[in-house]
Amino acid sequence: MLSQEVWLESEKKCAVVRKSKQGRKRQELLAVALGVKVGVKGSFLWPPLKLFACPQISSLVRRAALTHSDNHFNYEKTHNFKVHTFRGPHWCEYCANFMWGLIAQGVRCSDCGLNVHKQCSKHVPNDCQPDLKRIKKVYCCDLTTLVKAHNAQRPMVVDMCIREIEAREISNADERLEAVHEVLMLLPPAHYETLRYLMIHLKKVTMNEKDNFMNAENLGIVFGPTLMRPPEDSTLTTLHDMRYQKLIVQILIENEDVLF
Repeated sequence: MLSQEVWLESEKKCAVVRKSKQGRKRQELLAVALGVKVGVKGSFLWPPLKLFACPQISSLVRRAALTHSDNHFNYEKTHNFKVHTFRGPHWCEYCANFMWGLIAQGVRCSDCGLNVHKQCSKHVPNDCQPDLKRIKKVYCCDLTTLVKAHNAQRPMVVDMCIREIEAREISNADERLEAVHEVLMLLPPAHYETLRYLMIHLKKVTMNEKDNFMNAENLGIVFGPTLMRPPEDSTLTTLHDMRYQKLIVQILIENEDVLF
């Protein structure tokens, strides 16, 4: 029983020591951001200075964490510095010196939020770690900025689109014909019969390709926009679908004896 009490007392002391070390570490980080020294006896920083330093120290900690992350893709990126007017006391996150003046005291990276003197910005390494909160758009955005903000090798939208396309593109020719046949079976009888009769005729046209230069691909270009016109009258949609309209009509002509 006595040994258990001794163990509990030892655990409490260890917890106090760990908490003290954590507090000391935070004091040291704040001191680095403020450019001041902390006494050997663990003197505390003035609370208002902590308040002003919090945004700066959180930026430093976030950038350091991303740099040492195992999942971080280390693409080099320059900072996007712009002249900035800071409210309240601010310290340069490169040289740790105070930013003097009432307006335009320094520059801030619009991608990661790094605050430095204008002179110091020339010496800052190309280690910008964009903050996702500052990236407001996906398109018309610098590619390196986008992928570093999402901590990815490629833009997320590219991965999503390719996965969706590959999940629908059928590589096996027999499976592709089977899928087209299943869709044809969904057509109303009048539509199906008209399309079948037209494809038989166009197949005969291709047999005289040497004279009329009309193979299945050329006929697909001619008849695709008419037969596969989308329900809505949109020029942009029509231009986007033109390649697929041509392709499906070409498949119908070349395989009319199997599909119908």
